[in-house]
Amino acid sequence: MPGFLRMVAVEIIELLKEKSNPVYLAGMKRFGIETSAALGIPIPELRKLAKLIKRDHALALALWETNFHEARILASLIDDPAQVTETQFNAWVNDFNSWDICDQVCGNLFDRTPFVIDKAFEFSARPEEFVKRAGFVLMAEYCMHNKKAGDDIFIIFLQIIEREACDGRNFVKKAVNWSLRQIGKRNNNLRVYAIEAAERILTNPCKPAQWIARDAINELKGKASITNN
Repeated sequence: MPGFLRMVAVEIIELLKEKSNPVYLAGMKRFGIETSAALGIPIPELRKLAKLIKRDHALALALWETNFHEARILASLIDDPAQVTETQFNAWVNDFNSWDICDQVCGNLFDRTPFVIDKAFEFSARPEEFVKRAGFVLMAEYCMHNKKAGDDIFIIFLQIIEREACDGRNFVKKAVNWSLRQIGKRNNNLRVYAIEAAERILTNPCKPAQWIARDAINELKGKASITNN
């Protein structure tokens, strides 16, 4: 890492430390966030800072290397999706140690890269809890943010969701459920496919599958559940 980038990263860390909020940090712990390297800074504050910094791929890499929780979220906010490499994608996902880091990085950055679909497939089959969660978060975020994608890819995602519905780890099953619901809310055609997938999942006797399916069916069969493209 060039010396000047290291200096800038250190200056940003000092600024983040000034914004540290012990009360917010305690709240993060209550929500199951890993806080051993956290400062306790709300996401809106990080977004404000990101707007001031603007896009900076090199600085994003430097901030990630500091290992601070909020610095890594900030890195995802200022990085340029067009400059993200597959090596970086893999390395950052392997560093995930908390559900919020996983969700923020996937939703702020990785779902806009050329690797998103392939990585959703790959990570959904991985054994590590937060890597596997990332696979399904990528599906949900891609569904929300890519307005031009055709239905075919989401129908394939539904097959993976069915395959992995018995993973009972909390952060995985919630992401599987989220991706299922998000696909079903994309448009009326996908709503039908998602409900059919949920009904098939419901026939699986394992408890995680039962919860995933019932929750999705309740939402997708409810009123005003569709957001059309």
